[in-house]
Amino acid sequence: MTRAGRTLLRLRRSAAALTALLCAGTATACASPDERPRVVVTTNILGDVTREIVGAEADVTVLMKPNADPHSFGLSAVQAAEMENADLVVFNGLGLEENVLRHVEAARESGVATFEVGEAVDPLTFRAPDDGGPERESGQPDPHFWTDPDRVRKAAGLIADEVVEQVGGVDEKTVRRNAARYDRQLAALTAWMEKSFDRIPEDKRALVTNHHVFGYLADRFGFRVIGAVIPSGTTLASPSSSDLRSLTEAMREAGVRTVFADSSRPARLADVLRGELGGRVEVIELYSESLTAEGEGADTYLRMMRANTTAVTEGLTPR
Repeated sequence: MTRAGRTLLRLRRSAAALTALLCAGTATACASPDERPRVVVTTNILGDVTREIVGAEADVTVLMKPNADPHSFGLSAVQAAEMENADLVVFNGLGLEENVLRHVEAARESGVATFEVGEAVDPLTFRAPDDGGPERESGQPDPHFWTDPDRVRKAAGLIADEVVEQVGGVDEKTVRRNAARYDRQLAALTAWMEKSFDRIPEDKRALVTNHHVFGYLADRFGFRVIGAVIPSGTTLASPSSSDLRSLTEAMREAGVRTVFADSSRPARLADVLRGELGGRVEVIELYSESLTAEGEGADTYLRMMRANTTAVTEGLTPR
């Protein structure tokens, strides 16, 4: 961060804090919308988590639209400007927002505080091929940490710390209270997921997905990752004929006939497996990388995880 950038940031925070002090105890708001603290979040999953923590203490702008792909969505000039005028930018990182990370860097260079959540929650690396992971990405960090609710609990606490430290004008007690309430909800989610997954026999806890996105869930809840139609951590990759052949061989050996496909991506790649394997292959949609619009089944992180848990449990439990 440049000296000018640090000075600008200090001035903005001081102005926000002064505004909050002058407005304290009044019945009406004395700040215009432009004077309110601003937090910008790249992905809609982290956006939902951040809103739960911030509440009404600041304006939270989420850049990624519902049902979008975090690997491919981009920003308009207006959105890029919003990022550079924020008090804090929260982003997933670890290479997830492939078309947005340069804008995050530009905001950082202009003096905006940024927080890379993925790097701070003990990220896993993509597994070696014999463990079911993508060969060309083995050893690279896996950005999909949100499939482990315990890591989201850690992320939520860290986001609260960043908001309190970096965003002038917010009430720390309110932010901490919001974070504590959400932490209890996340702890209840983890307990419910464990109880649900306990219904799946040990030998049936095997996952095949459209691309490698559930490594954290597998690590946390004891699943085996057999493979993926797209043997990559990004939806921007494409499968080769040898990739599909390797996957179908692994599925035959494991006795797996269920594929979990991303709801935000077409299922046609998974459908190919029906022809490769012969006979029945069940394709079950999960909400893996994006929240939906309101009322579409996964419009919050908590609802997304509950919907996915139900789908995985029902898909892998013998009938």
